[in-house]
Amino acid sequence: MSRVSTTGNYQSALLNLMSAQAQQNEAQTRLSTQKIATDMKGFGRGAESLTALKAAQNRVQGFIDTGTAVADRLESQDLALNQVGDGVTGARSAIGSALATENINTLMLELQGQFQSIQNGLNAQHQGNYLFAGSDSTKAPVTVSTMAELKAAPSIASTFTNDDLPQTSRLGEQTTVRTGYLADDLGTTIFQIFKDIQAYNDDPATGPLTGKPTDAQKTFLTAQLNRLDTASTATIEVISRNGALAKQVESTNASHEAQVAQLGDMVNTKTEADMAKAVTDIQLAQLAVQASAQVISQLKDTSLLNYLR
Repeated sequence: MSRVSTTGNYQSALLNLMSAQAQQNEAQTRLSTQKIATDMKGFGRGAESLTALKAAQNRVQGFIDTGTAVADRLESQDLALNQVGDGVTGARSAIGSALATENINTLMLELQGQFQSIQNGLNAQHQGNYLFAGSDSTKAPVTVSTMAELKAAPSIASTFTNDDLPQTSRLGEQTTVRTGYLADDLGTTIFQIFKDIQAYNDDPATGPLTGKPTDAQKTFLTAQLNRLDTASTATIEVISRNGALAKQVESTNASHEAQVAQLGDMVNTKTEADMAKAVTDIQLAQLAVQASAQVISQLKDTSLLNYLR
């Protein structure tokens, strides 16, 4: 025979009330957060797969962040490379016009301006770092700023300070590409042309390049046109390669963004609460709380002593 006591009844009713309140709070949390739980413990057996999904989502988002930074850098590189290309084209145009008019009075001045434009392009910066300096992007890769300094340098190589480590970027799990260029790769041939022109101008036997050009000067300058054409073609190829790489980064980022969205949908499927069920659970919990509270209220006026009398 089971014993019935006032204390036992109180304890049972109180436990029912506490359980109903806990269920009400849990349903209210689901309704307010729209999530099944607020920590991994609340997802039970699904916590492991949810953790894996979140890790994959964060990893892909990291690739997107890298891709965005690379895209910005490539855009800056495009501007710098075009500045170098414009300088080469400008130098060719200056020589061509001088030969056409048979007046080379201002040729060296114009070439100096184009050389400085090329030098500025090779020393271009992105977010405070030199684009074409290699791994040590804190140091300007080109050390000369005038054609006179270029001619005075012991060699073309001595005018560049960049190392041999171009920028590389990991765009995906299996995708690591070279996204940077080196100043000496871009400028050695171009600088040699300008150095030769300056040396020719400074040589008393051949220069200076002023007034009406001699036949020998015409021959020399015509040869420089051909060299500048070759340098211009090489620069255009680098510009095109940089543009193609920008398209690749854009496409890769779009793919990663779609992957992040897909992973997000999978995470939401596992974490989002059923709002209709949460509302129903709240209503049921409220009824349970009210019922438990009513039982406790009735027990206050009930004692077994009344029946023993």
